[in-house]
Amino acid sequence: QVQLVESGGGLVQPGGSLRLSCAASGNIFRYAMGWHRQAPGKQRELVAAITSGSTTTYTDSVKGRFTISRDNAKNTIYLQMNSLKPEDTAVYYCSTAPWTMQGYWGQGTQVTVSS
Repeated sequence: QVQLVESGGGLVQPGGSLRLSCAASGNIFRYAMGWHRQAPGKQRELVAAITSGSTTTYTDSVKGRFTISRDNAKNTIYLQMNSLKPEDTAVYYCSTAPWTMQGYWGQGTQVTVSS
């Protein structure tokens, strides 16, 4: 059993930066991990993923602006978000693979990009 807790969300102006953290209660080194987001009225989408070997993938809308990373010694993954846009506003969730109910999910952290 793995519990995930996200932190680092908040209100930021367009063009600003935030760093999200996802701390796990157990070892996550063997899991691929992902950051997802869900905006009001929209479906949840996978924003970024990182394999156990630290290979990363990103959805097109965040490429060049977001960076996912992991620190297995701390059982934590991160999402560095730069050049934030209003359309990045959403609740951000971290999860283990698979990106279904079979994976472990955090409770989410709100990110609001607004002037």
